[in-house]
Amino acid sequence: MWLNSILETIGNTPLIKLNKVTKGLPCTVLAKVEYFNPGNSIKDRMALKMVE
Repeated sequence: MWLNSILETIGNTPLIKLNKVTKGLPCTVLAKVEYFNPGNSIKDRMALKMVE
């Protein structure tokens, strides 16, 4: 898969399941990996909306 612009990566932040943290617990804990965004921050979404 390839993208036409780095801006297309904003808003598609992956969720990662934390297996070791929840071992033995009857729940699922997910962590949002914001460093996958171009600016390594959740602020990328806000900045993109301001530019658009």
